Amino acid sequence: MKLKIKLILAFLLGVSLVKAQTNTYQFKRQITGVSTNWHSLTLPDGLYQKLNTGVDDLRIFGIKGKDTIEVPYLLKQRANEVNTAEIPFKQLNQSTIGDVYYYTFQLTEANVINQINLDFKQENFDWKVVLEGSNDNQNWFGILKDYRILSIKNKDTDYKFTKLSFPDAKYQFYRIAIKSNLPLTLTGSKTLRTDTIKGVYNEVKYQTYDLKNDTKNKETVIEVGLKTAVPISFLKINAQSDFDFYRAIRIEYATDSFKTEKGIEYNFSTLYEGTISSLEKTEFNFPNTITGRIKITISNNDNRPLRLSGLELQGNSYQMIARFDDLTNEYALYYDSENTLAPNYEIAKFESKIPSNLNSVNVGEEQKNPSYTVKVEKPLFENKIWLWALMVVIIALLGFFSFKMLKS
Repeated sequence: MKLKIKLILAFLLGVSLVKAQTNTYQFKRQITGVSTNWHSLTLPDGLYQKLNTGVDDLRIFGIKGKDTIEVPYLLKQRANEVNTAEIPFKQLNQSTIGDVYYYTFQLTEANVINQINLDFKQENFDWKVVLEGSNDNQNWFGILKDYRILSIKNKDTDYKFTKLSFPDAKYQFYRIAIKSNLPLTLTGSKTLRTDTIKGVYNEVKYQTYDLKNDTKNKETVIEVGLKTAVPISFLKINAQSDFDFYRAIRIEYATDSFKTEKGIEYNFSTLYEGTISSLEKTEFNFPNTITGRIKITISNNDNRPLRLSGLELQGNSYQMIARFDDLTNEYALYYDSENTLAPNYEIAKFESKIPSNLNSVNVGEEQKNPSYTVKVEKPLFENKIWLWALMVVIIALLGFFSFKMLKS
C-alpha cells in the first residue's frame, strides 16, 4: 500500500515538474522527425504575431514520462552579408583639358575593386563621369560612361550621390574624367571592394494598399497591411516620373494598435529614413523586423507626386538550429509567454562545431498549451476573513474611543 502511494506521489510530482517548466507558455507546436542530435527548423509564418519583441519567448521542450528537458538552440536569419574592404591607392596626377578634369589613380597592389567614392569641395552640381582602367597607363579601357553624380543642398534637401559603382575590375591604373563648366576641387576619394553573400529572402504578400496624396502636408503616404505579422527586411517601390527626382522617404512599422471612434489606429516606429532617387535603385534594406503593417511617407515639397504602381516586400525567415540530446523524447515548440528573458545556451560559444548539413524537422499546427496557467493575484480584501478581521478592529476602536469620551 505504501509503495503504491509513493508511486502515485512520484507521478504527481513528475507531472507538476513538467507543468512548472511549460505552464507559462500559451501555445505549442509538436515537433516530429527527430532522428539525430542536430536538426534545423523554420518558424511558420503564423507563429510570429504571437512572439514577444526580440523573439525571446521561444523554447523547445522534450518530455518523457516525468522528465522535461529544455533543448538548446541557435536562432538564425539569413540576410545578405555585405563585406567592404578599402583598397590602398595613390593619386598620380590631376590635369585639365578645356572643361574636362582628369584624375589618375594607381593601386598599390593588384586587386579587384568595384566602387570608388568621391568627395568634392563644391555643392549643388550635376556632372557626368567617365571611368577607365589600364594596366600600363597607356592603353585605356572603358568601365563607366556618362555616369551621373549629383549634389543638391538647400533648405528642403541635402542630397549627395558621388559613388561610382561598377562590375568587378582588376586594373593597376584608373582614370576619372569629369566635365564641368565651373572650377572643380576633389577633396577625397576611396577605392573599395564590396562582396555580398546572398541571403535567403521570402516574398511577403500584402493584403491592403492605401495610397493618399496629402496636398496640405505636401507628401504621399502609403499604408500597407499584411495578412499576418511576419519578418520584413527589404522594400522595393515601383516609382516613375517624367523627370529625375530625389525626395526624402521614411519607412515605419506598426508596433501596436488601438480602437478609436474613427476605427483602428496604429502606433508606428521608424525602420528607415533616407532618400528615394531616380539615380539609384528604389530599393531599401533595413533590420529584419516582425510586423503586420508598414507606412511609407514620401516628401514631395512643391513637386508633383511620383507615379507609384505598387511595391515588393521581402523578409528573412528565422531558422532554429537545435541539439536534441535524447531521441526518445516527445518534443514541442512552446511560445507566447510574458516576462520571459532570452535564453542563454552555451552552444552559441561553440557554433563552429555544429554540423553544416542539417536535416529539417516538421513543425505541427498550433495548439493551446493544456498546462498553461495564469496566476491571478486577488485583491487583499476580496478574502472574507480579512474583511471580518478589519470590521472587528474598526468596531473595537470605535468602542474604545466612545467609552473614553463617555468616561471623560
